[in-house]
Amino acid sequence: MTPHMDKFAAYLRMLKDRSGQGYERLGRQAGASGSSLHRYCSGKSVPADYRVVHSFAKVCGASAEELRELHQLWALADAGRDDGVPPADLERAAPPWHRRWYLPVAIAVVVLLAGGLFWVTADGSGSPPGRYADRVLFSAACQPPVSMGQHDECVSEVQNLLVAAHGRLSVDGSFGPETLRRVTAFQVLAGLPARGVVDEATKTALYDHRTSMAGWSAAMVEQRIRAVFTETPDTAVAIARCASFLDPLWVLPNTNGSRNWGVFQISDGRLLELGGTPRQAFDPAWNIDAAHRLWGVHHDFHDWPACSAALANPQSR
Repeated sequence: MTPHMDKFAAYLRMLKDRSGQGYERLGRQAGASGSSLHRYCSGKSVPADYRVVHSFAKVCGASAEELRELHQLWALADAGRDDGVPPADLERAAPPWHRRWYLPVAIAVVVLLAGGLFWVTADGSGSPPGRYADRVLFSAACQPPVSMGQHDECVSEVQNLLVAAHGRLSVDGSFGPETLRRVTAFQVLAGLPARGVVDEATKTALYDHRTSMAGWSAAMVEQRIRAVFTETPDTAVAIARCASFLDPLWVLPNTNGSRNWGVFQISDGRLLELGGTPRQAFDPAWNIDAAHRLWGVHHDFHDWPACSAALANPQSR
């Protein structure tokens, strides 16, 4: 167990003890097995999919601030692990379609990266870094790439540049999950490989000020969901709020290499099925329509098991 895993497990135990409920009951409400929750709380493993953590915390009555802190602890625990997630743990954490696409998605992502198919910009490589040689991010202090877990003026500069691009985040000089999400979203919108670290190309794009992260407000997202999900508007809005807080640029990484994108957190596997891309998934109109197509298969929200389970408990709302 690493120190980060220990802190993550301790936080889960605090939430569990405060709820006054047992593992089996919490598992039924959060969409996970009681034995899996016991492993997470004891520090024996870290869940492969953050949605399980989020649902567990919600049914335990976690506040918005506690959810943000827990997300950061999960990201650090995941990044600091010495070994992988046991296959059985991954099977329990991921919904059936996620398991089916696990290997194909990993292979497809590698192929796309190798082939350079991540939405190249109109001018190809962008501006040469030399034109910004005097800027903070190209100074010796900010080499190598700015990345997760870093705490310094380089991170503050990245955050300020993201805010200038209309990104929604706090400027605190700490590269945590919130900054990781915004950096990844910026890279997708800028036509760069979505690596989640601020490399040379990303630094140049940030200083170019050509990419805007401005988009729909939560109210606009909710209005669109209600217009599309006419059959069950209230539940659809609740599912989306659980998945992404109605944020069109929400990104969540999973430890199996896949990521979930946009309002309804559509995974890489589902995007392949739907013929979409992360950039399309960031378009709330496309994302909501795609989610409605998934809902229409069985006229239920089986594609969002964790959120569906959490919503079944009044404490999670």
